[in-house]
Amino acid sequence: MSSSPRLLVVAPNWLGDSLMAQPLLTRLKAKASRVAIDVLAVPAVAPVFRRMPEVEQVYEADFRHGRFGLAERWQLGRKFSGRYAQAIILPNSWKSALVPFFASIDLRIGYVGESRYGLLNLLHPNPKKNAPRPSMARFYTQLSEAPAKTLTEELPQPRLIADPVRSIAAKVTLGLKPAERLVALCPGAEYGPAKRWPAEYFATVASKLKAMGATPIVLGTQADVPTGLTIEQLSHGAALNLCGKTTLDQAIDLIAGSSAVITNDSGLMHVAAALDIPQVALFGSSSPEHTPPLSEAARVIYLAVDCSPCYQRICPLGHFKCMRELTPERVLEDYAQLTGAAV
Repeated sequence: MSSSPRLLVVAPNWLGDSLMAQPLLTRLKAKASRVAIDVLAVPAVAPVFRRMPEVEQVYEADFRHGRFGLAERWQLGRKFSGRYAQAIILPNSWKSALVPFFASIDLRIGYVGESRYGLLNLLHPNPKKNAPRPSMARFYTQLSEAPAKTLTEELPQPRLIADPVRSIAAKVTLGLKPAERLVALCPGAEYGPAKRWPAEYFATVASKLKAMGATPIVLGTQADVPTGLTIEQLSHGAALNLCGKTTLDQAIDLIAGSSAVITNDSGLMHVAAALDIPQVALFGSSSPEHTPPLSEAARVIYLAVDCSPCYQRICPLGHFKCMRELTPERVLEDYAQLTGAAV
């Protein structure tokens, strides 16, 4: 084990949030280059932290959502006892602070969250409810500063380590040719349907991309399988549905090997941004000011209808204008401008 001072970061449980935490890790390394950063993460997001150059070691803990797991957290905390001088806890939940507390880590940093007095001993105030939401990247990176100090510096963009050999291997494993020009379509968004562009619109785009000589692939989790099948069927096979058929590592490698990505505001949107792949990012119920794709290669489409951003899981008004009025033609136009393709 390295003799460098060690810091433990308790990671967010969502893929996109995990990528927006990377600027915090970069800033911590910039402030103390010798610090060794380890991350405690759920299995669903652990692969992205293994691709971050700032991270030395990733520990996986399968604390499923809604499960307290007090005994497991205590055992893991005792395992970490004496290893770390400080911990930064990114989730706001009470139980997420238990492992550093059980490990008796001297300095435990995080937001007040669920009244975590005592569990944490360097507390940042929760953002005021009526105040504009800061970007998630800035929200997390603020924890690198003292609670009273406002972070004003420009943040570094998230970057994941990519390997062209792994991208080719992922293509071959999933029945694709190494030289195929892929365009990744990412129709999922775990938060809810209000963030998802209609499947029939993705199918229209897939058909057009196929006619232009690209191979559209649909990426997502097991939960996105029905949507992927719908896109594949409505596009008459132009789109290849890979939802639920890849590991997260393979999905990252496929995105790294794609010429472009068309995506909802989702974890895979942030993966594409961290790989600096050209992308068209579609926003409806959420705000590109709060969770933007942090890449110069990203083009955001956001209609900003009167009722958005509502941050609801399902359109509360029933009309879904924020996504329904965002047409496939508009998306293809932005895709063409971004990539130089002739539509």
